[in-house]
Amino acid sequence: MTFQDIFQIALFFLLLIGLTPVLGNYMYKVFSGEKHIMLSVLGWLEKLTYKFTGVDSEEESNWKSYTFGLLMFNFIGFVFVFLIQLIQSHLPLNPANLPNVSWHSAFNTSVSFMTNTNWQGYAGETTLSYFVQMIGLTVQNFVSAATGIAVLLALIRGISRKTTDKLGNFWTDLTRSTLYVLIPLSILLAIVLVGQGVVQNFKTYDTVHTLQGAQQIIPMGPAASQIAIKQLGTNGGGFFNSNSAHPFENPTPFTNFLEMLAILLIPASLTYTYGKMVGSTRHGWTIFTVMMILFCAGLSISLYAEYSANPVFGHLHLMEGKETRFGIANSVLWSTSTTAASNGSVNAMHDSLSPISGMIAIINLMVGEVIFGGVGAGLYGMVIFIILTVFIAGLMVGRTPEYLGKKIQAFEVQMAIIAVLAPNFVILLFSAWASVSNAGLAGLNNAGPHGLTEILYAFSSAAGNNGSAFAGLNANTLFYNLSLGIGMLVGRFGVILPVMAIAGSMAGKKITPLSAGTFRTDNSLFIILLIGVILIVGGLTHFPALSLGPIIEHLLMNNGITF
Repeated sequence: MTFQDIFQIALFFLLLIGLTPVLGNYMYKVFSGEKHIMLSVLGWLEKLTYKFTGVDSEEESNWKSYTFGLLMFNFIGFVFVFLIQLIQSHLPLNPANLPNVSWHSAFNTSVSFMTNTNWQGYAGETTLSYFVQMIGLTVQNFVSAATGIAVLLALIRGISRKTTDKLGNFWTDLTRSTLYVLIPLSILLAIVLVGQGVVQNFKTYDTVHTLQGAQQIIPMGPAASQIAIKQLGTNGGGFFNSNSAHPFENPTPFTNFLEMLAILLIPASLTYTYGKMVGSTRHGWTIFTVMMILFCAGLSISLYAEYSANPVFGHLHLMEGKETRFGIANSVLWSTSTTAASNGSVNAMHDSLSPISGMIAIINLMVGEVIFGGVGAGLYGMVIFIILTVFIAGLMVGRTPEYLGKKIQAFEVQMAIIAVLAPNFVILLFSAWASVSNAGLAGLNNAGPHGLTEILYAFSSAAGNNGSAFAGLNANTLFYNLSLGIGMLVGRFGVILPVMAIAGSMAGKKITPLSAGTFRTDNSLFIILLIGVILIVGGLTHFPALSLGPIIEHLLMNNGITF
C-alpha cells in the first residue's frame, strides 16, 4: 500500500466519524418532530402530502396497524414496478426501443427494489428504459430506504415508551424520512456527481467510432439521480451493468470517494439518532463502536489478503477484476463497505477477489448485515443481536435480562431467534438446492469451491438484502430469478415482522429504573459480548459452508490450484 492509500482510508474514517453526530442529530430533530433546517424549506410539501393522501399525521397506531400499512405500501410498489416492466415497450422515455421484460425477470427486479436489495440479474442499459429506471426503480430506492428507517423508528418508540401500544404513524415516518433526509442529500450528491462527469440526460444512445475503427454504442440516460440515492439509501442497483466500475457512474477518484462515504453515512449516523431517541447517547456510540470494530477487522483482513503475493499470480498483487483507475485499496474498501452496509454497489468484480477477501464479503452478508447494514435495517438487525446478548448475559448472572429498562422475556427472545434464523434458512437451504440441481449448476462460471462460493454469495446477498453479486453466476434464469426473489422477501419481511412484534411487546412494558445490578449496555464488556454473539452465531451457522467454499479454495490456491 502507498501513503496515498493509507491517507485516503484514514480520511474516510475521520469523515465518517465526524459526520455521524452531525447528520445523526439532524435526523433526531426530524424524527422527533422538532424544528430543523429543512422544515422552513420543505414543510409546506409535507403538509401538502398529508392533505393529498388524507393522512392524519398526528394519529398513531399499534404495531399491527403500523405493519399492515407498511406491507400494503410495499405490495403496491411491487405491483407497479412489475407491471411497467411487462409493458415497457409501450411506455414513453424508451429511446433505445427496448422490448418488454420477461415475467420472471420482472418479478425478481420488482421484489429486489421493493426490498431495498437491488439485486440485478440484467444489464440496465440494455434491458430497462429510462421510464422504468426513473419512475420504477429510482422511486423504490427512496421509499424502500424510508421503509427501513420507519421500522427502526417504530422499534425505538417501542423501547423508549412505556405502557402504551402506540408506535407512531408509518405514513408520517415514511414522508419525513424521504422528504427531509433522503431527497435533500440525494439532490446535493447528484449535483456534485454531475459536476464530476456522471451523465444525466435523456439522449438516445450515441454511436461512436473507436481508434481501431470499430463501432461502439455508448449508453446515456438519467444516471446521476439514481446513483445518488442508490448509494445514500444503501440500495446499490446501478444504472449501468458494470455499476460503479462504469466511468459514467463513477468517473473520478473524487466521485469514488464520495460514493463510498455515502454508503455508510446514513447507517452510521442513525446510531447517534438511536442513542438520542432512547435517552442514551453513550449507548448509541457503543453500537457505533461495535460496528466500526467489525468493519475495520474485515477491511484489514481483506487488504492483507489482496496485497499478499500468491504463487498462482507470479507473486504479484491481485489486480484481476480490480478498477485500474483507483487501485487495490479502493476496490477493497468499496467491497468491504458495500457488503457491510447492505448496499450492493461495486466498483470491482467480487468474483476476482482473493478467496479470503471474498470470504470476508460473504461473512459481512451472513452475519445479518448488521455491520452498519442497510438504512434503518442494519440498526434494527443489530438490536436483535443486542436482545440475544443481554438475554445470554442475564442467564450468566442469574438475573432477568433487561435492555434500557425494559425486561427481555420469552416472547422477545423467540422473535429475535426467528429474525436471525429467517435469512440463514434462505442461505443454507437455497444454496444446497442450487448446488445439487441442474438448473442451479447451469448458471455457474466456475467449478469446484469457487463455484460453490458463487452460489453461497448469491443467496447470502439476497437474504441479506444486499444485492451485490460475485459476477460469475448467470442469475437471469427462471430458477434463480424465482429462488432469489423468494429469498429477498424472506430476508426482508422475515426480519421486519419479528422486529415489529418486539416493538409492540416492548412498548407495553414498564421501564425499570437503573440499579447496581443492571447489566450495562454502554461499556467495553458489552462491546466484547455483543461482538462475540454476532461472530459465534454467524460462525456456528455458516462455517461448514465457508470451509467448503472460500477456505478450501484459499488452501488449494496456495498450492497452485485454481478454479
